[in-house]
Amino acid sequence: MTLLRSIATVGSMTMVSRVFGFVRDILIAAVLGAGMLADVFFVAFKFPNLFRRLFAEGAFTMAFVPIFAGILEEQGDAEARKFADQALAALLWTLFVLVIVLELAMPWAMAVFAPGFLAEPEKFDLAVALTRITFPYIIFISLVSLMAGVLNSFGKFAAAAASPILLNICLIGAVLIFAPLAKTPAHALAWGVFVAGIVQFGWLVIHCRRVGFRPRLRMPIFSDNVHLLVSRALPVALGAGIYQINLLIDTIIASFLPAGSISYLFFADRVNQLPLGVVGVAVGTALLPMLSRQIRAGDDGAVQHSQNRAVEFSLLLTLPAACALFVIADPLVRVLFERGAFGEPQAMATAAALSVFALGLPAYVLVKALAPGFFARGDTASPVKIAVAAMIVNVALSLILMGPFLHVGIAMATAASSWLNAGLMAYVLYRRGHLVPDGRLKFRLPRTALASIGMAAGLYVAMPGLASRLAGAEFERGLALLILIAGGLAGFAILAQISGAARLDDIKSLRRP
Repeated sequence: MTLLRSIATVGSMTMVSRVFGFVRDILIAAVLGAGMLADVFFVAFKFPNLFRRLFAEGAFTMAFVPIFAGILEEQGDAEARKFADQALAALLWTLFVLVIVLELAMPWAMAVFAPGFLAEPEKFDLAVALTRITFPYIIFISLVSLMAGVLNSFGKFAAAAASPILLNICLIGAVLIFAPLAKTPAHALAWGVFVAGIVQFGWLVIHCRRVGFRPRLRMPIFSDNVHLLVSRALPVALGAGIYQINLLIDTIIASFLPAGSISYLFFADRVNQLPLGVVGVAVGTALLPMLSRQIRAGDDGAVQHSQNRAVEFSLLLTLPAACALFVIADPLVRVLFERGAFGEPQAMATAAALSVFALGLPAYVLVKALAPGFFARGDTASPVKIAVAAMIVNVALSLILMGPFLHVGIAMATAASSWLNAGLMAYVLYRRGHLVPDGRLKFRLPRTALASIGMAAGLYVAMPGLASRLAGAEFERGLALLILIAGGLAGFAILAQISGAARLDDIKSLRRP
């Protein structure tokens, strides 16, 4: 399977998940608005996800996949599955201890995670209660991430990429079915997160069995490969921890800002996550096992080709998305969220954050495309050093910009530090000869940028003509937004074809094995 086909497989499943995610967020915005309940639920939702990214998607997966793929390439299926069993046991028992400790210490943990809530005892107590419900989710979703790494290494991307759809379905069900029965809609959503973890875990177990991997509850065995995993995972955990500290700092700062600030950032980030998830996650997921195998096989030409194509496809899809989100942020947020408890002031505040987040979108995705260039070679130290520099910039800018720009200042800091992160990663890979831009990349990137700017200009010119419809009834607004999006897609496709930024052959290659 080619890199582009792998990206398309993961990206298509992620797109479906994002559609369900938008339905979920529309319903959450309608029942929670952007006030106290919304802020508390989003903190309770972020808390287990912070540790998930640290233990699963961060340290464990980035260290696990290259080792597993290498064993699979050199020693065969049996040894690779044996290692996966040992890794799963080590992860599972670590998570059990973590969950027990933090469930008992949740009031103290929440005082660190959202100290601004301490001034409102009711808000703080609710945050502690909801987070105690959601936190066990980390056990199930971390095991899901490890099993996804196994499936991806076997070239099976669809099942793992589809698992977030189940989370969104569970949360939609929580809003529609259980919210009227629960103490508050936020309680229903918290239990929805808990149930979603069990459902996603069961889904991946079924698919892992189809490739011969049957997860079992066993005591950890610290083999040489597990020791190697831990030695590689620790610096990655530090790097992931630094990134999560960035998120923690954002939440801490936002908890001191006016009520709703956390929610504005959450909803803006959710829209921004559509291209980030569809493209960035897809590229990183498909590229890591492929690079790991190519490097083990000593195929330097294939390694350079894969890295160049990952950068090319990332920017081909995210530069136009960033330009479009920057231009149409306001009507997009209004159509998606402005209803029920989410009114015009909330929509305007969210759209302002979205416009700024969009400026950093290509950088967020480039980080996903460049990180495998380090991890596939077993280099876990360099990304940590780069993450430290990005974290320092993020903290400094957040503190400087939060005063004059409130929650938008936090978005500005996030975008700027992401560009620093991506730029330093690219520079280090280039200096080492691991990222050497080929002729195709040099030819297409400036043309992609020009086509994206041309498309954005077209959207800007078209918006006044649709202004009355964008301010009309809900159906009329939705139809006008669809016209804008369809026009932008068509405009970029035409400009990309004319300029040479993309070719029809790229789409045809999806059919080739």
